[in-house]
Amino acid sequence: MKLAFIGTHGVGKTTLCFELAATLKRLDLSVDLVKEVARSCPLPINRDTTDAAQNWILHTQVAREIELSDGYDAIVCDRAVVDNYAYMVHAAGRRPELEPFIRHWMSSYDLLVKVPVIAPPSFDGTRDTSVDFQSDIDKLIDKLLAEFELDYLELPGGTRTGWMELILRALQLPDEPPQLDLF
Repeated sequence: MKLAFIGTHGVGKTTLCFELAATLKRLDLSVDLVKEVARSCPLPINRDTTDAAQNWILHTQVAREIELSDGYDAIVCDRAVVDNYAYMVHAAGRRPELEPFIRHWMSSYDLLVKVPVIAPPSFDGTRDTSVDFQSDIDKLIDKLLAEFELDYLELPGGTRTGWMELILRALQLPDEPPQLDLF
């Protein structure tokens, strides 16, 4: 199974990736993460990004997903190609020649989980802290999800309480590990 957390920057996707991976491990599934590739991009990102940078990010995302595709029961992705594409569209406009590939690749995810904006982004050494930029990307992602007619689980805003239970239910997985407590 391959799951991707999608949404703009600064909404907690990375935290959810690690939390879900730990939960899946407790359910006796082998799991690995496709970490956010933008952080390792050798080119400018955030509002200073370029078409070349976004191409690097999008294609590196796909390559990393392919690398892990056969080795694990579950792959948890910190982003999907649709949100990488949203940053490209914001920086350089639509790329009609890429859209058939993006549509095709999006069908490789078993579940997309859209993480809502519940707070402004905080600086972490990489992340852009502009609330306007965060909002622009979030709206672009929503627009692309609708245009590409993608199914996704939208987590409720306001609080993170119950998010993991919603995700496990969408994956049709139990909340508790199958093994008995020893102590």
